[in-house]
Amino acid sequence: MRTRPANRKVGRVFLTLAEGKISQSMTAPLSNIRVLDMSRILAGPWAGQLLGDYGADVVKIERPGVGDDTRQWGPPWLDGVAGGESAYFLSANRNKRSVTVDISDARGQAVVRDLAGTADVLLENYKVGTLKRYGLGPVELCALNPRLIYCSISAFGQSGSRAAEPGYDAMIQASAGLMSITGPAGDDADGPQKVGVAIADIMAGMYATTAVLAALNARAVTGQGQHIDVPLYDSQVAWLANQNMNYLVGGEVPQRLGTAHPNLVPYQAFATRDGNLMLAVGNDRQFAEFAGCIDLPGLATDVRFRRNSDRIANRAELVSLLEPVLGTQTTAHWLKALGDRGVPAGPINSIDKVLTDSYAEEHGLVRQLANSLGQEVPTVANPVDFSETPVSYQKSPPLLGEHTDEVLREWLGYSHELIAELREYSAI
Repeated sequence: MRTRPANRKVGRVFLTLAEGKISQSMTAPLSNIRVLDMSRILAGPWAGQLLGDYGADVVKIERPGVGDDTRQWGPPWLDGVAGGESAYFLSANRNKRSVTVDISDARGQAVVRDLAGTADVLLENYKVGTLKRYGLGPVELCALNPRLIYCSISAFGQSGSRAAEPGYDAMIQASAGLMSITGPAGDDADGPQKVGVAIADIMAGMYATTAVLAALNARAVTGQGQHIDVPLYDSQVAWLANQNMNYLVGGEVPQRLGTAHPNLVPYQAFATRDGNLMLAVGNDRQFAEFAGCIDLPGLATDVRFRRNSDRIANRAELVSLLEPVLGTQTTAHWLKALGDRGVPAGPINSIDKVLTDSYAEEHGLVRQLANSLGQEVPTVANPVDFSETPVSYQKSPPLLGEHTDEVLREWLGYSHELIAELREYSAI
């Protein structure tokens, strides 16, 4: 089994490992980077998908015969075929190749070590200690490949009193503070609510992605890889942003406000004659324009509402004045009138509307990728638009193990005989 070469050529980009320099003619920002994605569910796969979008060669390691847990998280299924490709799996595994390896088998462990020896980045979100038990932990693999950036995502980090505890998105949203500020205001019987997507996982994946990119830049200077530890809990706490600071500076525990904003008023959903709109007044000038728009210009000079701090202090009184006025006209009327005055406001769209309206078509928010079975697989576009190195939409989410032979030959130069032997022993 081969060790990592001193220099290698991937695609059109030549990477001189000793100097960390890349030539021109990059087709994508990360087209010189190899990623070994040993993660599953969402946080790690989300990071892997982003790196793949930016051109990295992402190889997803999956358990033979089973694969990523989310392959079974349906319905819905692609083409409505039960047990096929789940929509959940398709959401986080674009631009990857799938290789099946049994990491509990010594031969499979050797395959992973070989792959890690030629990778730039490894992503994993196993229970803390699992990969170390198989000789695939950060100490072992970074010793094998000192340039490797090994990124671990877990519920509570790789060390500390809670490191061994498991964790899923919903419990992180609850225990790390998000649910305490999400849901109807006051003591409503419905109580705290979680966000409608697994946002703790997604944000941990985003933090992991930025950390990997920072580590790649550091490696270009020092020539040295490193281990990155991304806890879901800590990530969730970090992105509470202004709500954290509201407590640390003001000393008051943030509460649920429904659609309202803790630091801006009026900044919430209002009922209209035929539906709802989200009003987002961000400063005193916008409030003055808003007051004129609803034919109550005196609100902008009223001492109770003149400044945002005044409006915060008199939130309930102001909202009670606005609700009946906004209820007199349709959503479309208010959106046009507010838009004409430069006051931010938007409709509360359902997802079908978001993905099928004219803006979605104009910006190409939905793309179609063909998989190896000839099926059209819908995917939601990466929102980043590079002027010179565009986002890649080269690969649909892979079928389980569909690239095993291809990757082992391409990355490692394994012979057909060796691959057949590994398959005979169920190592791959």
